Amino acid sequence: MATFLYKLGRLAFRRRHFVALIWVALLTLAGVGAASAPSAGSTSFSIPGTEAQKAFDLLEQRFPGSSADGGTARVVFKAPDGEKMTDAANKATVEKAVKELSDGSEVVSVADPYQAHAVSKNGTIAYASVRYEVPGMELTDASRDALEDAGQQARDAGLTVEIGGDALQAAPEAAASEVIGLAVAAVVLVITFGSLVAAGLPLLTALIGVGIGVSVITALANALDLGSTTSTLAMMIGLAVGIDYALFIVSRYRAELAEGRDREEAVGRATGTAGSAVVFAGLTVVIALAGLAVVNVPMLTKMGLAAAGTVVIAVLIALTMVPALLGYAGRKVKPAGEKGKFLGRRKKAAAGKTGADKATSRDAAAAKPNMGTRWASFVVRRPLAVLLVGVVGLGAAALPATSLELGLPDDGSQPTSTTQRRAYDLLSEGFGPGFNGPLMVVVDAKASDAPKNVVNDVSSEIKGLEDVVTVTPATYNKAGDTATITVIPDSKPSSASTEDLVHSIRDAGAEIKSDTDASVLVTGTTAMNIDFSQKLNDALVPYLILVVGLAFLLLILVFRSILVPLKAALGFLLSVLAALGAVVAVFQWGWLASLFGVEETGPVMSMMPIFMVGVVFGLAMDYEVFLVTRIREAYVHGEKPSQAVVTGFRHSARVVVAAALIMMAVFAGFIGASESMVKMIGFGLAIAVLFDAFVVRMAIVPAVLALLGKKAWWLPKWLDRALPNVDVEGESLRTEADAGKDKDADEDRALVRV
Repeated sequence: MATFLYKLGRLAFRRRHFVALIWVALLTLAGVGAASAPSAGSTSFSIPGTEAQKAFDLLEQRFPGSSADGGTARVVFKAPDGEKMTDAANKATVEKAVKELSDGSEVVSVADPYQAHAVSKNGTIAYASVRYEVPGMELTDASRDALEDAGQQARDAGLTVEIGGDALQAAPEAAASEVIGLAVAAVVLVITFGSLVAAGLPLLTALIGVGIGVSVITALANALDLGSTTSTLAMMIGLAVGIDYALFIVSRYRAELAEGRDREEAVGRATGTAGSAVVFAGLTVVIALAGLAVVNVPMLTKMGLAAAGTVVIAVLIALTMVPALLGYAGRKVKPAGEKGKFLGRRKKAAAGKTGADKATSRDAAAAKPNMGTRWASFVVRRPLAVLLVGVVGLGAAALPATSLELGLPDDGSQPTSTTQRRAYDLLSEGFGPGFNGPLMVVVDAKASDAPKNVVNDVSSEIKGLEDVVTVTPATYNKAGDTATITVIPDSKPSSASTEDLVHSIRDAGAEIKSDTDASVLVTGTTAMNIDFSQKLNDALVPYLILVVGLAFLLLILVFRSILVPLKAALGFLLSVLAALGAVVAVFQWGWLASLFGVEETGPVMSMMPIFMVGVVFGLAMDYEVFLVTRIREAYVHGEKPSQAVVTGFRHSARVVVAAALIMMAVFAGFIGASESMVKMIGFGLAIAVLFDAFVVRMAIVPAVLALLGKKAWWLPKWLDRALPNVDVEGESLRTEADAGKDKDADEDRALVRV
């Protein structure tokens, strides 16, 4: 592979105009496609194979035209102190608002509170239910304005009015902190390279890659039913890996220049060595993201595949466009150790020196240990102590994860400043906490001889269960063989009691089915959330086995070792558990919540554990591949195991640290997003990179390699013969001339030391 990528890098360097033209053309085409594509509607949310989804599908079939997936709104009215909603003036105000709401072009129905018995027992709170023919995200601005105007007119009449439901749901807003994240990344790159041109290359290529990826997603959003979160995740991952991949190649290019190679040769070698690591690092990320399809939740599958596609683009750009841009940059990208603004002085100072003086100066500079060298030397001297501190520290950070509570966000998790949250609280006050999470029971009695008797039996059975406040009369379809029953729990939607109630209704339904052949299914938002969480929990272990197993095989191929991939996988588990613990501490317990803009604590999103496993594993393997390939390169070139660790850190620690800081900055930029899901993902990924890069890869990895010594690189001979040689270290690129050059350099350094 190194030889192929070496040739590819040199070709892109020589044909830079052609390569740049191709990528600019692709960006233009993707941009035109995104601009001309129809706007995407709301993403359909389905959970194949679950009872809640089966009930929803049955409703679509037996109640045609009911707009079961249409948007909803609850306009909640509260009377002034000392008054009631049944007072004549207040009743007239509400009826006027109901009439205005009914005039909307997209409105299917509006339930009058006084006819639907939607007035609280103490008479102070009432609500009107509004149903729309299109999903909430697809409502026109006119429909939303009419909803808000009706509420405002009732407020002007003296009532307290709040609006809940998904009718006011809007696309997440971009946060200014995302731009700040990019700015931090730019500063880190400038400090790392000491040159604006060298720092600008990774940013430029990453933005081009993300531009292409997000534009393609936007162009296909309507056709493939892709939501706004899909492009947000692709942007988040694409920016992070795009900058990092380009960073590693540019850094290796500068190191090759410092060895005295000409620019085309340096580009070829950088692409052959660092580019090989980029390919395998990218493959691990793609495996982790595409593996989300195992969960069999279409929304997660689309998010994973879209982000994986953006990662593939980032890899291709790193292997082709980065070499091309290095060709354009020419001498503006300096060899490692040379800073642009100081280069002139260094040249003048060097002009008066002899060749021997220059060689001695270079060798002295090379012999001076950098921060990576000093840190690695410390770790290999005290590996056991470093290992224990790292493991214990991550274990302590992971402790909050033992209290992990999973759920999906609803209006109750919104900030108290929003009208949706205030409507939620008013409904809880007037009708009980369970009123915000009604359960819909669907009774399919088509196979029964007496459908109404079966439905009555189901209603009676449900009324006798614990935690049930109200069971509404059944609503039948035209054929009279299917009915819906609304059940109001006594507990709030996200409580364990409500989950137990769902299971109790389903258990009772199983008994009824055995007696009457009638099916009893529980659905509704609350039941869908419960089923979704359960499906994710059931899929977590198979997903871990698939993703970690495939990546383990891939890393065996890369490192030609059994213990190094095993250590990589165990280190990943430590970092992801610690990151989950941090998420629980901030978003569930409320620690430092105000610092991260978390206005309301609550359960962690159901998809967070499996999502973090997928994304964090891919990113963790990035650092593993970049760092350990350089260590292995030194080892296969003849260095002792402990010295190889120090050498690997001398060449790559600075760049890995810079890459981690950049990735953290990009992810942290999404913490300021308006959508709670994006905020939580941004924080979780940023803290996971912190733990994995700075604790696992920079401390635990060298400690374990130092303790294992040569055993770290052990591979059974039969497996060594069976595996193809992918040559990630670039051994095939070491020509005889290079070998001779290295020998002469070693002799010169020996003379200098003498």
